[in-house]
Amino acid sequence: MQKVGGDMNKKEIVQRVIEKNGGIAKTSDFAVKGIKKYEVAEFCKQGIIERIRKGFYQLAQRNNPSEECMIKELLPQGIVCVESALFYYGYSDFSPREWSIAVPRTAVRVIKNIEGFPMKAYYIQKEYYDIGKSSSKFNSVLLPVYDRERTICDCFKYRTKLDNEIFNKAVNAYAADEKKNLVNLSNYAKKMKLYPKVMNVLEVLLNG
Repeated sequence: MQKVGGDMNKKEIVQRVIEKNGGIAKTSDFAVKGIKKYEVAEFCKQGIIERIRKGFYQLAQRNNPSEECMIKELLPQGIVCVESALFYYGYSDFSPREWSIAVPRTAVRVIKNIEGFPMKAYYIQKEYYDIGKSSSKFNSVLLPVYDRERTICDCFKYRTKLDNEIFNKAVNAYAADEKKNLVNLSNYAKKMKLYPKVMNVLEVLLNG
C-alpha cells in the first residue's frame, strides 16, 4: 500500500513539473524533484507521460505542444533569425517550412539531440551572438529574436544561402519600413564587418 501511495505522489510531482514548464519537461527537471531516470522510464511504460524527443517529455494523451513551445524548451539559448525573422517582420512573403534558429557554435551536440525538429541551425560566433538580440511573441510564446537591423545584416552575411528574390524583397522592405533604425544598422554592420556591403546597397535604395 505504501508503494502505491509513493507512486501516486511521484505521478503528481511529474505532472506538476511538466505543467510548470509549459507542457514539456526535461529529464533534469524531474531529477531536481527527486524523480530518477528509471522512474521516468517506468512512467512512460505506464502511459502517464510520453517522450517527444531524447530527454524531453510531455503528459500522455495531450495535444502535441506547439513548435514555439518546443523551441523555448528544447533550445532556450536559440534566437529566431534570418528566414524566420524576415517572415515575422513582414520582409518576406515566404513562410518557412522550418525554423531558422541562431545557436552558439558550442551547441552542436544539443542540435544533434533534437534531430527531426523542423529547424535550420545557424552557428554564430560568440562575438556576434548577442548583437541585436531582442524578444517577441510568436503564437503567444515569448521567444528571443534578432531585431530588424540584425536580421538585415544577416541577409548580407548569409547572402549566398538566400534566394535572390528573398534577399531583394527583404532589403527593399526594410528600406521602406518606418520602424527601421539606420543608426543601429550602421553600428551592427560595423561590428559584423559588413559595413561597406550593407551601406552600398541601402544608400542606393534610400536615395533612389
